[in-house]
Amino acid sequence: MAEHGIGATFIESGPSLDYFTGIRWWRSERVTGVLIPVRGNPLVITPFFERPSVEETLDVSAEIRTWEEDEDPLRLVAAFLAAGGLATAPIALEETNRYFILDRLKQALPNARVVSGNPVVRAARMIKSPAELALMQHAANITRDALQQTHAEVREGMSNAEIGQRFEKNVSALGGEEPWSLVLIDEASALPHGSGKPQQVKHGSVVLMDCGCGFRGYQADISRTFVWGAEPTPLQRKVWEQVRRGQDIAMAAAKIGAPAGSVDDAVRRTYEAWGYGPRYKLPGTSHRTGHGIGMEGHEPVNLVHGETMPLAPGMCFSNEPGIYLPGQFGVRLEDCFFMTASGPKWFTTPPPSIDRPFD
Repeated sequence: MAEHGIGATFIESGPSLDYFTGIRWWRSERVTGVLIPVRGNPLVITPFFERPSVEETLDVSAEIRTWEEDEDPLRLVAAFLAAGGLATAPIALEETNRYFILDRLKQALPNARVVSGNPVVRAARMIKSPAELALMQHAANITRDALQQTHAEVREGMSNAEIGQRFEKNVSALGGEEPWSLVLIDEASALPHGSGKPQQVKHGSVVLMDCGCGFRGYQADISRTFVWGAEPTPLQRKVWEQVRRGQDIAMAAAKIGAPAGSVDDAVRRTYEAWGYGPRYKLPGTSHRTGHGIGMEGHEPVNLVHGETMPLAPGMCFSNEPGIYLPGQFGVRLEDCFFMTASGPKWFTTPPPSIDRPFD
């Protein structure tokens, strides 16, 4: 904050509040948050009746001030800043903070300048510590094992919802938290985020499973695509192998200091040479090559064309350059990786072939 001339940063409920304070709290119309000043201990604000619950997970030295239902919580922030001589200093807000907080803060501090908190919040959370990487690795291991177990349980006639439910049950049995699943079958697999139409497994179906879970606040995200109950067709095999090659191209391009967008560009150049696209057009890859991951399944920055953020040790990303053929099927293989001083390293190893999609 001192480097960027920021007097204090305000963070409301969500992963960043957990990251900086240990407080795990949901977002509602009642504001719970933390104000971190450039010097001194932070201030936690929360409704009066929530204080005992908030104190249970608070992991840092902080002052707690409470507000009653008929009071404006942002006035507590304004009073704290004024007492600390920061009433006119630039105040940073995290990029996901809701507008009503910004609006009320401006009313409480009409002379304050509100700036982006990205140089503080995003910059800190983007670089994972060894402890964070270990939690992400454990979440990835659970997701990988649950996917493998679920694959063995798929039967003819099962719906995509039934497969997803089995995955989530398997994750819970392995100790994972908040499992989620997106299962797409046949034509629906060509739609990256799926379809509401009924889907059932039959012999020769393309089944795409995009699944994950959390572990102690950190996330995993893995996708696998397989053909059930029959030999893959030549086209299915070709597309699967191209996507698998795309993952390797992305990893080769992920070099320390390279712009994050250059990873997406490298994959797209090859895909276009194979006749896909151009750019994000179909048939081809209609989404970015990858997204940041950590306490949230999707967080900055992304492996997308035009992203100039240099890759640095500790950054974590998904690697999922899927290929989609509208009206036919799609293939997405997704494994996450983290950057080290010597280059990228997988959390989970991609499968070797369409015949061994979970090895």
